[in-house]
Amino acid sequence: MTGLGNDWKKSTRSNGSDSCVEARTHQGEVQVRDTKDRTGPALSFSPAAWTDFLSGVRAGEFDAS
Repeated sequence: MTGLGNDWKKSTRSNGSDSCVEARTHQGEVQVRDTKDRTGPALSFSPAAWTDFLSGVRAGEFDAS
């Protein structure tokens, strides 16, 4: 969750694109939303679940075969 706070953060790798997600911490949870629909719903995760997800991403668990 490093770098997250109440303000939405978008990956610096998005290169200014609106085809990505933003994340923030809010009321003890990590929230993620689609940048194309900022007024739409956000998914909420516990900090532990978010950390596990990021670890999986970094380990390549979700790479396309």
